[in-house]
Amino acid sequence: MRSLLAVDMGLRAGLALYGDDGRLRWYRSRNFGSAPRLRRAVVSMLDEIEDLAWIVVEGGGPLADIWQRQAKRRGIGFRQIGAEAWRNRLLRARQQRTGKQAKVSADALARSVIEWSAAPRPTSLRHDAAEAILIGLHAVVELGWLPRIPSGIARSGQMPRGRPPH
Repeated sequence: MRSLLAVDMGLRAGLALYGDDGRLRWYRSRNFGSAPRLRRAVVSMLDEIEDLAWIVVEGGGPLADIWQRQAKRRGIGFRQIGAEAWRNRLLRARQQRTGKQAKVSADALARSVIEWSAAPRPTSLRHDAAEAILIGLHAVVELGWLPRIPSGIARSGQMPRGRPPH
């Protein structure tokens, strides 16, 4: 079995791990505090994920380079995307008019992914973890691990209906 790690990158990062069945295994938010601490944490975190095949990171710059270097060192696929990639696939235009609307919509959609995946429900869901969940959902469809957005998620009203995956 393969897995994919989705990262909403920053010193405070959202992380979401997906299996090759397209389902969310776990998600979390983590405050690394500094680039050196992030560098050390990435090494140990990736050591713990035995079947990791892909890392997908939203964002760029020196922090993204840390993830990319570790992916290359381990022979793991790496993709770097912008927020517009997953937002355009998963959210309607009206759900993205303001940053606040986008965050509320992302939170609701991430919760439907958690439920569809039968992952543990959050007591609270930080926006960076919610976005990592959606980055991962976008990625598993892009990679073909899921042929399309599952209808159980689409029925949540958070995603455009009848819109084929890109």
